[in-house]
Amino acid sequence: MQQPEPKGKPRGKSPLQLALRRFFKNKMAIAGVIILAVVSFISIFAPLFISHDPLATDLYNTNAEPGGEHWLGTDDTGRDVFARLLYGGRISLIIGLVTMLGTVLIGAVLGALAGYYGRWIDALVMRLTDLVLALPFLLLILFVIAVLAETSLWILIITLVLVVWPQTARIVRAEFLSLREQEYVLSAQAIGCRDSRIIFRHMIPNAVAPIIVNATLLMGLMITVESSLSFLGFGVPEPTPTWGNMLNAARNVRILSSEPWRWIPPGFMIVITVLAINFIGDGLRDAFDTKSTRR
Repeated sequence: MQQPEPKGKPRGKSPLQLALRRFFKNKMAIAGVIILAVVSFISIFAPLFISHDPLATDLYNTNAEPGGEHWLGTDDTGRDVFARLLYGGRISLIIGLVTMLGTVLIGAVLGALAGYYGRWIDALVMRLTDLVLALPFLLLILFVIAVLAETSLWILIITLVLVVWPQTARIVRAEFLSLREQEYVLSAQAIGCRDSRIIFRHMIPNAVAPIIVNATLLMGLMITVESSLSFLGFGVPEPTPTWGNMLNAARNVRILSSEPWRWIPPGFMIVITVLAINFIGDGLRDAFDTKSTRR
């Protein structure tokens, strides 16, 4: 008679299932998911919460205090601050998400090629990576924007992608240097599998954990960088609302001392959004840690 399996022992769970199980046990990561979901929802569906146009000016109602009609008052040109706060979340999240996707795409492809083929391809990619990383991060972004002589949403995104991809490339290269010596890769090469099939079908799925973790943390970093650039006046130009240029518009003594509703809300949104993304990234890193399977 077959003995029953002991209770409480996981049976036939895949690494992904084990990772998800550990992730959902992480309270800070779940809190991050909830916060990010709420921020994304109110930003995407902003018209459901506010009827004011974030670009509409009212010169007869400038610098109004918070009230029933304008929940966070108005700015120097009479634009509704609460409307700009919600709509600004769209731009900040789009920049963070699209920049992260572009960075992961370029970095993963170049890192995979460098790690798999090695030799002159590895040397070329790594020297290009070293060149970009050797330059000051913000100064390089400001230089590219100055050369282009204009700033827009997509120019800013492309600039960020071109500057940030080396970090992802290094991570993927390190993973591929380890994976290319594994038996399943050597076996696939021995039976004549195409390199593209080996890379995209067998190796990238096994390197996806560090890529996901890095991508999550990159999204938070890009939101911070965009806010910093907009605060300095080099980000998405007015009148398009972003949290960063809302802070830029509020950086004078009068607003800082007597109109806190102009600068506290966008600063708070930046902080909680980046914290939420970092909590998710930390949770994913712990979830994909193979050592934690023993727990």
